[in-house]
Amino acid sequence: QVQLVESGGGLVQTGGSLSLSCAASGSLIIFTFNAMAWYRQAPGKQRELVASITNSGSTNYADSVKGRFTISRDNAKNTVYLQMNSLKPEDTAVYYCAASRRVVAGTRQYDYWGLGTQVTVSS
Repeated sequence: QVQLVESGGGLVQTGGSLSLSCAASGSLIIFTFNAMAWYRQAPGKQRELVASITNSGSTNYADSVKGRFTISRDNAKNTVYLQMNSLKPEDTAVYYCAASRRVVAGTRQYDYWGLGTQVTVSS
């Protein structure tokens, strides 16, 4: 059974920090994925990619979080992290962990998803 479990969400004031974790369990071993990512979805908005990290360690960030968020992975712990600093109210969303094992027409397919963790930033 494939499982991605997020943790670390919560309520924080503007300018504060939170660290999210995504632990893979069951038959999942994160180094078997070509990439892992964090997405978020705010109320009434579409889910958006926040950050991704490939097996080789290459990272990619949404413009809105560059310089504030950092994605990292620890293969030994089978865990991916998202360090979020200088948080803003517009960062409020449910944050999802996702994993990819395939690419279709040049686009990564994230087939494995966690249930999400709520991040709320108060003004």
